[in-house]
Amino acid sequence: METMSETQRIIVGISGASGVAYGVRALEILHALRIETHLVVTKAAEMTLAYEMGLSLQDIDKFVHTRYQLPDVGAAISSGSFKTMGMLIAPCSVRTMSEVATGVTSTLLTRAADVVLKERRRLVLMVRETPLHLGHLRTMTVLSEMGAIIAPPMPAFYAEPRSVDEIVTQSVARVLDLFGLDAPDAKRWGEDLAKGRRGKTRT
Repeated sequence: METMSETQRIIVGISGASGVAYGVRALEILHALRIETHLVVTKAAEMTLAYEMGLSLQDIDKFVHTRYQLPDVGAAISSGSFKTMGMLIAPCSVRTMSEVATGVTSTLLTRAADVVLKERRRLVLMVRETPLHLGHLRTMTVLSEMGAIIAPPMPAFYAEPRSVDEIVTQSVARVLDLFGLDAPDAKRWGEDLAKGRRGKTRT
């Protein structure tokens, strides 16, 4: 029987920024890795899920251990006594990022992120916004100083992706590295990539 100390848990937040595929792929990979996922989704993210992927929350529930309602500030993930490996927000909107930076948390998603920071656990934000103005950059600096990791999803063209799906998978795999997790589909330089390329020149 699995004990609490043996359980690996990650909180996954999906906010309303474009790029909901990152959150869905993270859930799929974590499920495959047998990591217990605790999901909270904003209303805007639920709409984006339908617009961008044609999916409902019920479609992704099969990859999730527990999904919480956004107003449920009494949920397990709102307490630091609930042990987790940390939290990934994918994608992370500017509004969500700003709430976490100020500590004025109005929903379970941002409350859970605040708890992760105060407990000195890993918080990774896949911020989806461009271009960035000075206020965005200052907010990111504040979060980094607080211990969060800002990880905008950047296409890894060195991995020679052949589809949008492969781009999403590589981006998610790289942020899961930050939790010490090895996604099976990750392509790694010096291992899967660049073999036999040394000494070659471009024309």
